[in-house]
Amino acid sequence: MLSDGQLNQLCQDLGLSKQAHAIIQEIRSSPPTRRVRSAAGNVSVRYPSRKMGLTIQAESHRNELAGIYEKEHDPVTLEYYDQPPRIKLAYRAKNGQQVGVLHTPDFFVIRADGAGWEEWKMEEELLRLQEKMPNRYVRREERRWYCPPGECYAEQFGFFYRVRSSAEIDWIFQRNMLFLEDYLRADDLRIGEKAAQAVLALVAGRPGTRLDQLLEQAEEASNDDVYALIVTERLYVDLRATPLAEPERVRVFCDEETARAYVLAESSCRTAASGPRSLSLAAGSPVVWDGRRWTIVNHGETTTSLLAEDGVLVELANATFEALVGQGKLTGVTEQAPVGISAEARERLAQASPGDLREANRRHAIIAARLIGSVTAASATPARTARHWLAKWREAERIHNCGYVGLLPRCGRSGNRKRKLPESTLLLLDEFIAADYETLKQKRKIEVYGALVRACEAKGVIAPSYKTFVLTANTRPRVEQVGKRQGPRAAYQELPFYWELVLTTPRHGDRPFEIGHIDHTQLDVELVCSRTGRNLGRPWATFLSDAFSRRLLAVYLTFDRPSYRSCMMVLRECVRWHSRLPQTVVVDGGAEFASVYFETLLARYECSKKTRPGAQPRFGSVCERLFGTTNTMFIHNLLGNTQILQRIRQVTAAVDPREQACWTIDRLYAWLCEWAYEVYDTIEHPALGQSPRETYAAGLAQGGLRPHRLIPYDEDFRMSTLPTTPKGTAKLQRQLGVKIHHLYYWAEAFLDPVLEGAELPVRFDPFDAGTAYAFVRGRWVRCISEHYARLAGRSEREILLATVELRRRNQRHSQQLTVTARKLADFLASVEAEESLLEQRLRDAAVKDMLVRHARGATAKDGAGQAPAQDKSALREAGSAVRTPKQHPDGDRAGSGDALIMYEDY
Repeated sequence: MLSDGQLNQLCQDLGLSKQAHAIIQEIRSSPPTRRVRSAAGNVSVRYPSRKMGLTIQAESHRNELAGIYEKEHDPVTLEYYDQPPRIKLAYRAKNGQQVGVLHTPDFFVIRADGAGWEEWKMEEELLRLQEKMPNRYVRREERRWYCPPGECYAEQFGFFYRVRSSAEIDWIFQRNMLFLEDYLRADDLRIGEKAAQAVLALVAGRPGTRLDQLLEQAEEASNDDVYALIVTERLYVDLRATPLAEPERVRVFCDEETARAYVLAESSCRTAASGPRSLSLAAGSPVVWDGRRWTIVNHGETTTSLLAEDGVLVELANATFEALVGQGKLTGVTEQAPVGISAEARERLAQASPGDLREANRRHAIIAARLIGSVTAASATPARTARHWLAKWREAERIHNCGYVGLLPRCGRSGNRKRKLPESTLLLLDEFIAADYETLKQKRKIEVYGALVRACEAKGVIAPSYKTFVLTANTRPRVEQVGKRQGPRAAYQELPFYWELVLTTPRHGDRPFEIGHIDHTQLDVELVCSRTGRNLGRPWATFLSDAFSRRLLAVYLTFDRPSYRSCMMVLRECVRWHSRLPQTVVVDGGAEFASVYFETLLARYECSKKTRPGAQPRFGSVCERLFGTTNTMFIHNLLGNTQILQRIRQVTAAVDPREQACWTIDRLYAWLCEWAYEVYDTIEHPALGQSPRETYAAGLAQGGLRPHRLIPYDEDFRMSTLPTTPKGTAKLQRQLGVKIHHLYYWAEAFLDPVLEGAELPVRFDPFDAGTAYAFVRGRWVRCISEHYARLAGRSEREILLATVELRRRNQRHSQQLTVTARKLADFLASVEAEESLLEQRLRDAAVKDMLVRHARGATAKDGAGQAPAQDKSALREAGSAVRTPKQHPDGDRAGSGDALIMYEDY
């Protein structure tokens, strides 16, 4: 980012006024005016910008995010800010009335050659807005949009105002920037000189070599070395021509000038070779001879017949024909479609059925001889009929420049297809469907039809038949109709499935760890406490899945509803297993994904966050399908599963899942990890044609291992996964310490008088309210609560429940209560709190035991050292033999010697 001095110098160089300078300073010092949201089908993004050193918002991942990538990698763009302060635009509305609107542009951009606002819109939206506000959005030139009121407002300060359309986005370049972003973010790309020289020598010896061949032949260099050479511009690839994720299409050169020379040479060779050798001898192929267009009717053993556009037929000896071709006097035509064919003829050809085409071909065979003027032999087809078809051919040839369409049968257009009911009846019909049928009352068709008949009788008009009413109602737009009768969520199910019609970026990414999906689900199984046998209810599972390989990267179980703790823990598990995080994390609109803790962790490790629209699960189909697969293949084979609760009237005490429950959370977690990492991971995925593990390995081999993106699972990372206060800091008070959630925490390091009154970065343990951490003189210090003996082992969730309980009890007595640490500690120690907090305490203890055992590499074995019989049979029924979890797919599992115990080793 620019310093104040650099900004002052830039304003002087651009000739900006003091007022313009003040506006820039205000924008730079102000937070975004609003937080973008995912609504109306858009996927909002939080992008950790390295250029800006902060998180930038994008309203849509198919529009504004492309603008962010463009600015992030554009050397002329110095700074850019999302959602700057609002500006007022004045213009004349479509009705001629003068209007003024407060408008929030998408970005304010500071460039080396100017500064100003940018507004990004989808091309379809701009076309719609142009009709609605013709004086605000104007299209000039080809695919260039302007906003005259915005330009007028910006001009007074010496700024620019630009409207950017999605049609301007170069999606191949965007895809390549996303592919190379890990290398572009690296502080120091280290490339061994020996490996670099080997790659450069290969490319110098064969300029234009394909990228896949280079990756295979460069034995002394890794794929990461090749991509690093491209990023550092020691190798040249046209990043706007072909995607790097398709290496068989990518050409690699030593520099840009060499690439241009080879492109020009290849194009000239193609031009020279496209003459006589591009001619097709198949019947019906067009050719050009002496400037006239001909059609090859027949290429026989001795002669070749050519048909002119005016119907003249010429036969040439094959020797003469070949001589004309060799001399370049007779050439082929690259486009196979007739020149100048009318739009109506193209539409008729497109709408013709296979039967129509078959009949037209039969008619053409009958009149083919007449077209070339030869005498026809006796035929079963009457001469009058043949002459009629010939006339149709000539007429279509004259009108549409395509005689063939004249032979297409028109049986489908026969008859009177106009509506025969009077206009008054049709108006009533549409009115009753819209106002009486398409409503939230969800009336049946027969009831609405009865009201329509009575209305027709009252007005003296003809009533339509019930069949006509039903057909009319069923032919109205289905999505709109269901939305009016059942609401937008029901209408969502009627939307066509999403397909990628325009090349932007692949929905599932180009490599592993490019896109990861996080979501939660409540598993269909009842669990019990390992200590008391008490039923603890159904657990919540949090999955982090890789979109490219469909691999489950991390799994986390808890009894608590989805919260920031689940999000932090599943990311922690991902780093513990794979030592990295996805480049982009896709989540839903849940509050836990918008927490400051979660977003801070992603920003720290430069992960983008995409938020998919609410109530539209197709945007998160990767995780949604995994949930269904987990339940059907694994959970539904366990004792205590809740499938039968879908038929609640059939549930008796003998079959109640709560009575059948025998699984504890730690045993379930161990076997769930075994199923996810060993069974599901090795089963062939129908969308991939191979197992997720194989797809993952192949993707890493092609896309590079990217070692500079590895995250060590050390104390620094583990501390970053602990939450902090909304401020991130707490004030150190003399003799009391730092205050976090009504509780004071103390450490010996606080005795330093210099620290008194200082704002210290703090973090707390969600699973232990007795301890917290403060950053003092360059290191994290463990702090103890003033009531440590009573609070030790109490979770943040338990403290929250106790606080709510205290407030609720005092409200019953109409008393004011200030919740203090002592009151909380006394309440937690009291007998009356035991019953209200027992269940939460048992759940927290079970989860904590699960985490400790899993971190130490414990297996789901009972005291005798063998897995329970029902556990093994359940996994056998899942379709795969169960192996005791000893080996991680990517390497050795953490043993008891090197395991880092979660939340216990601080």
